[in-house]
Amino acid sequence: MKDKIDKKWLISCRDASLGYENKAVLEHLDFEIREGEYVCVIGENGSGKSTLIKSLLGLLKPVSGSVGINREAGKGAVGYLPQQTQVQRNFPVSVMEVVLSGFLNDMHFRPFYTKKEKQEVRKHLQHLGIADLEKKCYGELSGGQQQRVLLARALCAADKILVLDEPVTGLDPVAANTLYESMELLHQEGMAIVMVTHDLKNAVKYADKILHISDNGYFFGDVEQYKTSEYSKIFLS
Repeated sequence: MKDKIDKKWLISCRDASLGYENKAVLEHLDFEIREGEYVCVIGENGSGKSTLIKSLLGLLKPVSGSVGINREAGKGAVGYLPQQTQVQRNFPVSVMEVVLSGFLNDMHFRPFYTKKEKQEVRKHLQHLGIADLEKKCYGELSGGQQQRVLLARALCAADKILVLDEPVTGLDPVAANTLYESMELLHQEGMAIVMVTHDLKNAVKYADKILHISDNGYFFGDVEQYKTSEYSKIFLS
């Protein structure tokens, strides 16, 4: 593993206050997410996790300060795996079509996907152990299979960082464990991961760093530091 000084920053918050309509929900955030880091975002319901994720993705402008994405550190995009809705779960398209849609931002005015893009889709499906699902209808898959399909789609959008919003919600323990293992494999291969989760047990098992946000401020640091912090007492007591 390279030292921190050798790793490029991917996302940075500089004295950032985040919220809606000039009303901050989170204030004075200062941290960087760098290449290859696995960061778990935790916090109570209503603490601002969704606001944070939307801001990191560039969907919300900060109330003050700055949130930056390093557009020179790869394709310039962030792969995003949002929470699924019931409509998305029942979407009547093939797995190949779902994963290919990860390239939409790169297509511009092209009407068709390229051979190279289709090959990359098959590479990601193979990598995540779901190559046999390529021609299956997405809506007929299990919840765990659907999440791995969406993970493959996110990989098509970016090659440096993935942002996942509670990806194991609603999955049975076996499916959740399979998804964690898939993400850990990607992490070991150099992918940076930012994951919102309520599953603290697996957060401290897999993450390099914890970002805990609350009404009283926030913590950002490595797992061992977190375990001895005041913030951890809420979840680790």
